[in-house]
Amino acid sequence: MTSTTPAIDATDPGRDEPIKGTATGNEFVALVTALMAMTALGIDLMLPAFPDIRAEYGMAADSTKVAWIVTAYFLGMSIGPWLYGPLSDRIGRRRPLYAGLVLYMIGASMAALAPTWTLVVVARFVWGVGASGPRSLAVTMVRDRHQGDVMARLMSMIMAVFMLVPILAPALGSGLIHVLPWRAVFWFPAVIAVVMMVWVRRLPETLLPENRRAFSVRSVASAGREMVTHRQAMGLTLAMTFLYSTMTAYIASVEVIVGDVFGLTAWFPLIFASIAVLFAANSLFNARLVRRIGVIRLVRRMSLVGIGAASALFAVSLLHGGKPNFWLFAIALAVALPLAQGLTPNCNSAAMDPLPHVAGTASAIIATFTTAGGALLGGVAANAFDGTVRPFATFVLGFMLAASALIWWGTARHRTPTAAGSLQLTE
Repeated sequence: MTSTTPAIDATDPGRDEPIKGTATGNEFVALVTALMAMTALGIDLMLPAFPDIRAEYGMAADSTKVAWIVTAYFLGMSIGPWLYGPLSDRIGRRRPLYAGLVLYMIGASMAALAPTWTLVVVARFVWGVGASGPRSLAVTMVRDRHQGDVMARLMSMIMAVFMLVPILAPALGSGLIHVLPWRAVFWFPAVIAVVMMVWVRRLPETLLPENRRAFSVRSVASAGREMVTHRQAMGLTLAMTFLYSTMTAYIASVEVIVGDVFGLTAWFPLIFASIAVLFAANSLFNARLVRRIGVIRLVRRMSLVGIGAASALFAVSLLHGGKPNFWLFAIALAVALPLAQGLTPNCNSAAMDPLPHVAGTASAIIATFTTAGGALLGGVAANAFDGTVRPFATFVLGFMLAASALIWWGTARHRTPTAAGSLQLTE
C-alpha cells in the first residue's frame, strides 16, 4: 500500500511520517473535505426552505424563530464531540466516525418526518450531535498526520473546497423545493450520509497504536485539564468561538436581511453563493500566506485587518436609518465576513498544534466551545433583528474585537524556531 500523505504536501519540510491506509493522497484529502462539508450541507441546504417552514408551522413571514433550525443544530454539535473525541483517542478514529454518520442520518430522517415544530427542533439537535462526529474527527485525522504551518496550509485548502457547499447548497435547496415537497431539504442530507458511510470504508486509521490513551474519567479529565490550561490552545479556541458567532449570526440573519431590508428574496441564493465564493478565494489566499509568514504571525495581522473591515461594515450600517444602499452594504459584508471565516482554520491549527498527544480530546473541547458559543451568541445576534442591518453589524464588530483580543493574548508567549534552531518570541 502507498503513503496517505497528500501529494500537495509531499515536499513540505516538517511533514509527519505517513500512515498506511487504503484511501491515499488526494482521496484522503477529498474524504476529509467531504466529511467537513456535511456540516455545512446540514445548514445551507435549509435556508431557501425558511419561508415554507414558517408557513408550515404558523409563523409570521419575518419571524426569526425559524433560526432555531440553525441554533439547535449548532447546540447538538457542541455536545457531540464528547461522544467522539475521548473515545477516538482510545479506539481510533474510524468507528466513532461511523457512529456519527449513522446519527446524522437518523437526525435528518427525524426532521423530515417530524409533524410539529418542537420535534423539528429536537431532530435538528440530534442531527447536530451526529454532524459533530465527521466535523471534529476530520480535523483530528488531519492533526494526526500534520502539524504547525503544514496543517494550517492544508486546512485552508480543505476549507477552500469546503466552501463549494455554501455556494451550491442554497441553489440546490431551491431546486429541490421546486420539484419536490420542501421536506426534501431534510431527506437529501440523509441520503448523503448513507453514501459517506460507504466511502469512509476506504479511510485509513490515522491514530497510531502508541498514541492511544485509556478511556476513563481520569484520563479524559487529565487531557481536558492540559487543554484548558494551555494559553495558546485555549486563547485561540475562545477566539474561534467569537469568529463562529460571526458566521452563525450571518447564516441565521442573511435570509431575512436580504428579503426584509432590501426586498431581494428572489436573489437570495445568488447573493449567498457570491459571498461563499469569496470565502473560498480567501481560504486559498490564506494557504499561500501561511507558507510565507507562518500561522501565528498571520492570525495576528489578519485579526487587525478584520477589525478594520468590521468597523467599516458598522459604519455603513448606520446610513439611512439602518437601511443603506444594498451594494455598499454588500461590499462591506464581502470584505468583513471572509476575513472572519479565513481566520478560523488557522486558529484551529494553531490551537491544536501544541497538543498532538491528546488530539481527540482537544478537538472535542474546541468543537464544544466554538459551536455552543457560536450558536448561542449568533442566535442572540439574529434575534436582535429590528428591520435594519444595524444590530447585525454591531454584533459582527463586537465579535471581531473580542476574537482579536483573544488571538493576541493567546499567542503572546508563542515561541518559534530560528534558523539556528534556538527559540525566540514571535513579534
